[in-house]
Amino acid sequence: MPLMVVGLGPGNKDLLTLQACRYLQKAEQVILRTQMHGAVGWLKEEGIAYTSLDALHESSEDFDEFIRRTAEHVLAVSKSVNIVYAVADPTNDETVKRLLEIDKNIQVLPCVTQSGEALAACGLGGAVLLTPASNLSVYDGQRMLVITELDSKLLAGECKLKLLNYYGADCRCCFLNLSEEMTIRPCAISLEDLDRQAQYDHRTCAVVVPNPLLSKQRFDMEDLLELMRLLRGENGCPWDKKQTHTSLRPYLIEEAYETAMAIDEGDEQHIAEELGDVLLQIALHAVIGEEYGTMDLSEMTTAICQKMIARHRHVFGEDNCRTPEEVMDNWARIKMEERGQKTYGETMLEIKRGMPPMLRAYKVQKKAADIGFDWDNAYGVLDKVLEEAQEIREEMNKGADPSLEVGDLFFSCVNLARLLKVDSEKILSQATEKFINRFIRMEKFAQKDKKSLKSLTIDEFSVYWDRSKAE
Repeated sequence: MPLMVVGLGPGNKDLLTLQACRYLQKAEQVILRTQMHGAVGWLKEEGIAYTSLDALHESSEDFDEFIRRTAEHVLAVSKSVNIVYAVADPTNDETVKRLLEIDKNIQVLPCVTQSGEALAACGLGGAVLLTPASNLSVYDGQRMLVITELDSKLLAGECKLKLLNYYGADCRCCFLNLSEEMTIRPCAISLEDLDRQAQYDHRTCAVVVPNPLLSKQRFDMEDLLELMRLLRGENGCPWDKKQTHTSLRPYLIEEAYETAMAIDEGDEQHIAEELGDVLLQIALHAVIGEEYGTMDLSEMTTAICQKMIARHRHVFGEDNCRTPEEVMDNWARIKMEERGQKTYGETMLEIKRGMPPMLRAYKVQKKAADIGFDWDNAYGVLDKVLEEAQEIREEMNKGADPSLEVGDLFFSCVNLARLLKVDSEKILSQATEKFINRFIRMEKFAQKDKKSLKSLTIDEFSVYWDRSKAE
C-alpha cells in the first residue's frame, strides 16, 4: 500500500476531516512531523499510537538537513509497515514536497488549510500565497501573504526584512495564533511591528495585506504598469494618453544617455533614479502595446529570457567557454545561426543606421576585428589618422568638398580609440566638458578685464584661452 500523507489542519482538532480521521484510525503506524499540534489531543482520545519527528528536528543542523532526514526516515519505515505521515498542511510542507519528488505514488489527502482559517479569522478573502516563515521568498508586493510557523522573534525579524522592500513599513498585517480554541483573535499591526509582538510559537502566523496603489510606500513593476494604465485611462493625463511608440522614441534615447551620464558620475542614487526613468519608458511602451493588442510586458520578458537562455549554451547547454572573450565569440556565432547569416558582411549590415554614428562605427570595426581584420597596434591607426587629415588638407587646397575625407578621419579616430581601449563617446563627451569649462574660465578673465568676448581679436582670444588652460 502506498505511503499516505494526511493533513491535520491549522491546529484545532475540530477541523480534522472525516477522511483524515478514518485513515489515522486504521493506520498500522502514525508518524507526526511534530506533536506540537492541536490534533494530538484527539489522537490520544482515540487511543491512536504515534511517533513524532521532533527529536529529528532538534538534532538536525539546519532545516535542509531535517527535510532530507525526514524523507529518508519516513520512506524507510513505509517499506515494512502501513504508515500515515501526518503534517499540518501537506500542500505547504517542505518534507512532503521532498517525499513527492522521490516517489510520485505517494497519496496526499486534502485538509482545511492554514490560509483558509487565517483568512476567515481576519475577515479577508481573495487570491493568497501561503508560505512557511522559514521558506519565505518575496519577489513582488502584489499578493496577500499568509506566513505560517512564525515561531520566534528572530524569524519574524528575518521575514520583515524580506518584506519591507516590497510592501513598505506601513503595510497592514493581521497577527494571530492558530490555536486549539475555536475563537481566534487576530491583532491588527503594521509590517514594521511584525517582530515586536509578545509571543511566538509554531502556530503563530501573519496575513500581510498589500496597500492600495496610491497608499503604497514601495512599488514594483506591476505597480508601475498599473499606474501607466491609469494615466492613459479615461480619467488619466492628456499628455500620457496622447503618446505613441513613435512620439516616445526621443525620450527613450534621452533617458538612456542620462543614465549613462549618471553611471559615469558614480552616484548610485542618481543611477537608480535614471534607470527608473528608462523603466518608465518601457512601461509606457508595454501599456501602449496592451491597448492595441500588439505586445505587452510579458512578451518583452519572454523574448529576452529565451534569447539569454539560447545564447548562454555554456551555462544552460553543453558549450564550453572559460573566458569572457570566448563567451563573446560564442555569442556572435549563435547569433549568426539564429538569423541565418552566412557572411560577416551580413552581420555588419544588421547594425542599424539609427544607432549613434560613433557607436555604429565602433561595432562595425569590432566585427571586422573579431575575424582578424584589424591593425596590429594603435600606432598604425595613428598613422592612418594623420593620412586622413592630410587628405582633407588636399581636398581643401583643391577647393573640393572634404566631407567624405572628414568622415574617414572620424572613422579612423574611433578605430584609434578602440585599439587604445578607451570609449570614444565617453572621451568625446569629456573633451566637450573640458572645452566648456575652459571657455567659461576664459570668459571670466575677459569680464575681469571689462572686455566683451565679441570684441576680442583672435590673438586676444588666444591669450585668454592659454590663461584658462594654465589654470
